[in-house]
Amino acid sequence: MSTIDEPSTAVPSTRAERSADPTLGVVSRPAWRDDSASLLIRGYRFGERIWSRAPRGARSAPLRLLFSDALLVRGAEGVAAFYDDERVARHGAMPPFIQETLFGHDSVHSLDGDEHRHRKATFVSALYEDEQVARLRPHLEREWRHEVDAWIAGGERSAYDAAVGALGRAIMRWAGLPGTGGAKTRWARRQAQIVDGFGVPYSPEYVLAFANRRWSDRHAERLIRAVRAGRLDAQPGTALNAWAWHRDRDGQLLPARLAGIELQNSFRPMIAVARFTAFAAKRLQEHPEWRERIAAEVAERGSLVDGPLATAFAQEIRRTSPFVPMLPAFATQDIEVDGRTIRAGGRIVLDILGTDTDERSWDRADEFDPERFVDVDDYEAIAAFVPHGGADVATGHRCPGEKLAIAGLAASISAMSDPRLVILPVGLDVNERRMPTKPRSGGRVRASGSPAGGARCPFHRA
Repeated sequence: MSTIDEPSTAVPSTRAERSADPTLGVVSRPAWRDDSASLLIRGYRFGERIWSRAPRGARSAPLRLLFSDALLVRGAEGVAAFYDDERVARHGAMPPFIQETLFGHDSVHSLDGDEHRHRKATFVSALYEDEQVARLRPHLEREWRHEVDAWIAGGERSAYDAAVGALGRAIMRWAGLPGTGGAKTRWARRQAQIVDGFGVPYSPEYVLAFANRRWSDRHAERLIRAVRAGRLDAQPGTALNAWAWHRDRDGQLLPARLAGIELQNSFRPMIAVARFTAFAAKRLQEHPEWRERIAAEVAERGSLVDGPLATAFAQEIRRTSPFVPMLPAFATQDIEVDGRTIRAGGRIVLDILGTDTDERSWDRADEFDPERFVDVDDYEAIAAFVPHGGADVATGHRCPGEKLAIAGLAASISAMSDPRLVILPVGLDVNERRMPTKPRSGGRVRASGSPAGGARCPFHRA
């Protein structure tokens, strides 16, 4: 028996009759018509294909993933259904090759109910509170100033590579981790490669991501053990201190390895913001008027952090260039969305890109326009804005590091808007089949006065 019920209607008996009625979506998906391969082939455009089989503007569409029934949902209605913890569970829904490599074994991302809320509370206190964002700001200022100076001095790093270093060093200092700036940069590169390789299990990048995960887990576990043994000082209020002394619901310290995994889950999302930074380089190159406005804002404020225009630009980047195209979960009870019901045991899949660019939720949804976020302070109140998850931060699955990520991305945008720099219009194409993705070149940035910034010799590599 199918786990998806269609809207109550007379079902046409032939393909011709179904095609003749444009108000009907696909009524059923035969067991042999699995959509999993299409996800690998189409990547971020996978959702478009599924929605093309449903009525225009539908909030739900049936599909089959891994040879079981599933329901793709979008918009505010889809977000509300997907984040209903009374009827939805995430444990086991994420493919193991993603869960184990990106998030780590038994991490908070695999938990539900009271156990999830208990551990999530430590993330909220360590990452989400405004004072934690305030602690990060001077580190962002310092590290991005360093990167701008390096570009002006003749450096040729891409925006992506510069962001891995700048954001990595900033967030590791914020987290209270020991080590030199060089050591932090090297670990940040390992973390960035984990993010880069987790979604391509068919490639050598995945093998390297698995190896970097093992190395990082061992290193983080040693830090936790050193703090507990009194060999390493962890300042109160830092993520290192929070996870070294976190206790589970039974009052027991987390195993050192698991505490180290959650420590990484506290700072790796900021390093992943480097991918957004590469997209920001692409958009800044395409919209020079915004570069000029943001540069003027930086000059007026004398700071790279917290600029309102840079923040609005960052929000539009997050809306149009999501990290992943969708998220899966299991229905623990029957769930109805827009006339279709996914039965208990079936998958419910939230279309992240389809929600962030939903034409029923956003005015001119297909246009890149940061102006839509100017003077918008409470972005969490926008139900159809879910680049870092949806629902309530404290009780749901919305990422508690979202405010940190926005601050980091806005600082990146401010830095790249420096008029002494130029963003090269080469290699900005995006492979939308690969997950996660970014502009091919990472966004090449150089000093505006260098030969490569203007008319370049055609034999010089971009």
